[in-house]
Amino acid sequence: MNLLETAKSGFFICIVGCIIICAFVYVRNTIPKEGDEQKFLPELAECGDYPDELCSALFDGKDAAPQIGHLCQQVIRRQEMSTCIQTPCNCSTLQKRLHFITSPLSEEEGNFSFAYIITIHKELDMFIKLLRAIYVPQNVYCIHIDKKSSKDYKSAVQTLVNCFENIFIASKTENVVYAGFSRLQADINCMKDLIHSKNQWNYVINLCGQDYPIKTNKELMQYIKSKWNGKNMTPGIVQPPHMKYRTHVSYKEYVHSEKSYVYPTKNVKSEPPHNLTIYFGGAYYVLTREFVEFILTDTRARDLLEWSRDTYSPDEHYWVTLNRLPDAPGATPDAQWEGNIRAIKWRDQEGKSHNGCKGHYVRDICVYGLGDLKWIHESPYLFANKFEPATYPLVMECMERHYRRKVLQQAEVPLEAHWYLQEDTFQREAEQLK
Repeated sequence: MNLLETAKSGFFICIVGCIIICAFVYVRNTIPKEGDEQKFLPELAECGDYPDELCSALFDGKDAAPQIGHLCQQVIRRQEMSTCIQTPCNCSTLQKRLHFITSPLSEEEGNFSFAYIITIHKELDMFIKLLRAIYVPQNVYCIHIDKKSSKDYKSAVQTLVNCFENIFIASKTENVVYAGFSRLQADINCMKDLIHSKNQWNYVINLCGQDYPIKTNKELMQYIKSKWNGKNMTPGIVQPPHMKYRTHVSYKEYVHSEKSYVYPTKNVKSEPPHNLTIYFGGAYYVLTREFVEFILTDTRARDLLEWSRDTYSPDEHYWVTLNRLPDAPGATPDAQWEGNIRAIKWRDQEGKSHNGCKGHYVRDICVYGLGDLKWIHESPYLFANKFEPATYPLVMECMERHYRRKVLQQAEVPLEAHWYLQEDTFQREAEQLK
């Protein structure tokens, strides 16, 4: 062997040795050491044995829990929710396999109904998780599916919807563009359908496909009755100077299957109709039925809707502006940011309203990671946004377990067996990898 070959061999052995040493150091530093605080927490090989303990540790904010959770997440694959949808089965079987609650859980809840508007465009599994969490038979649900969604996705949602008399797809759908008028129009379309629905309801709430509830249906009902009885919830303030760009010039929507967006033009807009004062607030609301009827018939509401067609993110000024009119049904003219509707970790609020995103940001909104569960659990809000089970499956696993357990504990009627979520999800997934 010549000197060149000897040098090559030595170099190769050195590289392999370095890789082995680095791998050892990584594994040693990654797997948590046993300590008094975490003795009850599962090691990687035991993730299937203690899902509830691990979730409880995450909700409690135990220091080691997120680290162990990340390791467990590697052996927990995303649970497919769509088996009974893509492989047809009768509706009774579908409702049981997907663990839908099929009876009112108390007499008080049975006499009080919410209408939901849910706008979706992808991630069937997440939509099913959301729908089965908020579903009770006394409510009514309008589902708006983005026109750009695939045929298979639309077909799957339709199959699910067909199994429930109180769930329907919007009669008119839009190509929804983020921050565009189409997002506002989607809600208006559902409102028109809901007003003409045979189902009676007291309040309407809008959600998107990456939302998940924090409060149960009973807690939501009691919160509305005690704090907002007969009033609308549209958190917001008079449009601040740094937000006036949204309504100062005209915007247009660019719609394409690959990428859609809103862009400004050089055209300056006219003043708002009827000398309305424009407010700025959230895109999400809780509205009375009477206010929805007002939205659809009042001249000021119709004219503001038309004026808003070429504004930026009009759903963030439309609802709150009309709800500040003193003569609107259920109006709150003097309200500001009151109303705990949506828990969101905004990037620019780090260190102010939250301790940072433990998952990752999308459009400056946190997609929740394991370290965010304690913050969500302690939040006073009704719903949280946003979740991505394909990326953080354990986050949704824990949210679902905690939420369904609370729902069933509050029930005042005998419980059906299929209302319980499968308790062996962790175990089955871990076993398959052994």
